[in-house]
Amino acid sequence: MAVSDPVASGIVASLARPGGNITGVSNFLPSTSAKLIELLKTIAPDLARFCVLHNPENAGKMLEFQELKIGGQASGVSIEPIEARSVEDLERLLSTRSHFSCDALITLQEALTFAYRKRIAEFAAQNKLATIFQVREYVEAGGLMSYGLNFCEHYGRAAYYVDRVLKGTHPSDLPVELPKTFELIINLKTAKSLGLAVPPSLLARADEVIE
Repeated sequence: MAVSDPVASGIVASLARPGGNITGVSNFLPSTSAKLIELLKTIAPDLARFCVLHNPENAGKMLEFQELKIGGQASGVSIEPIEARSVEDLERLLSTRSHFSCDALITLQEALTFAYRKRIAEFAAQNKLATIFQVREYVEAGGLMSYGLNFCEHYGRAAYYVDRVLKGTHPSDLPVELPKTFELIINLKTAKSLGLAVPPSLLARADEVIE
């Protein structure tokens, strides 16, 4: 239910033909990675240096990072990796701003960063970093904005697979699904604290605005 790219991660042979005992719904966040840069540039056009907080040992996250590098080149911004493999790494990174030579922070979604979402949002606020995330929970914790799938709806779709498997369908006969809808969440309070004016056009596109 929460794998960016099950093929790249070696979980299934292909999306159409999983080929083993595993299937489900992929969040396939690499497809929206470049959009994160575009949205940050919309709210703050002068941003030029983007740090990407991610786990280099996660194959799906590395695919997303590569997509961000490509998107950065197209947008004329620099993309700098900030690697966190463990809680200890993340604690060290959040202890001082010296690790973040940037004016914006993109945090890729996984269990480690999700557990520290409030700390990450607080760190960004203290250091005046514009932030964007891949799921809404980070924005609810104080982050600037997010663009990605709604995990509650995404997880709900897993019930379909459970039902089919329990009724006898083999997982290899159930293609892996990709998400069809994505949501944009903006924290207006955080934007104001950073001195950022959110364009009305962007507010109109938001699925939810936190005030």
